[in-house]
Amino acid sequence: MQEIHVDLSEYSKHQHPFHHLFDQGLDTYIVRLQIEGFCQALVDGEIRDIKPGDLLLFKPGDIYDLRIGYGQETFTQSGDYYVMSNGPGMKEWWEMKPRPTLTKIAEDTRLQAVWRQIILEKRRLDGGNPAVVTALAWSLLLLIDRAIEEAPEDQSPAAYHALRMRQYIEEHAAGELTLADVAHHTGLSVSRAVYLFKQHFGTSIIRYTQQLRLAHAMKLMDHSLLSLEQIASETGLGSYAYFHRLFRERYGISPGAYRNKK
Repeated sequence: MQEIHVDLSEYSKHQHPFHHLFDQGLDTYIVRLQIEGFCQALVDGEIRDIKPGDLLLFKPGDIYDLRIGYGQETFTQSGDYYVMSNGPGMKEWWEMKPRPTLTKIAEDTRLQAVWRQIILEKRRLDGGNPAVVTALAWSLLLLIDRAIEEAPEDQSPAAYHALRMRQYIEEHAAGELTLADVAHHTGLSVSRAVYLFKQHFGTSIIRYTQQLRLAHAMKLMDHSLLSLEQIASETGLGSYAYFHRLFRERYGISPGAYRNKK
């Protein structure tokens, strides 16, 4: 894993108009994710509107033109995560495959959590441990790659609602989770949420949640000494009786028999 030098990484909140221009070309890589509000940026030679969920990627030599508060009758604050970096690791990641300058990705709290860890590490008085910064930066870049790969081709609001629901379920499946929770996360009615999820992923919210919980339970049976009752509780399946029924339906064997075979 080649080293990545993070020069600066922050969450930037702009409450006043702002213009950032490198018309002679950047000397760094910039990764920027719009979180709130609205701005404009130069993308492939054209000034484009940038909205929440828009991910921007720039390399050394690119002209960088970021405009906040332009083209708005009434100014609204803008917030974004960004990282400015260099180093052999950054060059390696950039050259792995082509990526668009602008991609709309679904809200991903895991990606943002890693970004916050980079920010906190760089705020240390010593500037952060280079090995830790490199590991965190690689984690961020790989999560970004996955977000780009999972970005819906049709770029429709419905597709992004479905993807946000899936991410929410993956993050919360081990706890108590209801259809109302999933729908509320995307601001949809329960019936609309259920329909969109099934339309885009070919399975129901409940079935997908069960599959995640059963996969988690199987890993715990393989690698932990927790009792089956504890595993049922830890994975969000609740009672052992429910866990037993779902596991047998999916794998054709009881949890106890499966564990005894290991």
